[in-house]
Amino acid sequence: MNVKINCAFCNGTGIDPFGLLSSISKCQVCKGSKLVDIKEPFISCVYCSGSGENKLGARVPCIVCGGKGNNNVHNKIDCNQCKGTGNGSDYLPCTLCGGIGLK
Repeated sequence: MNVKINCAFCNGTGIDPFGLLSSISKCQVCKGSKLVDIKEPFISCVYCSGSGENKLGARVPCIVCGGKGNNNVHNKIDCNQCKGTGNGSDYLPCTLCGGIGLK
């Protein structure tokens, strides 16, 4: 089942948080709607800590959750490789769980 939640990348404003093109540019994640669809069950993205922002400091959405701040999950068992952190080497997502932190 899909639910609508506030966009984490723009904090539900619908406006690009970095104002790259202009101060009134639409958010690239929610396209200005302030909400994003996500399938249940979901958890806060451990890779970006639910912020929706890219961990490497670039002004782009998180590469794990796509800027939504949450990830759909099927299992609730911590990943053996990253121990639930979602982190791999060189600040990239874990290669085993894809940065979700669960297997």
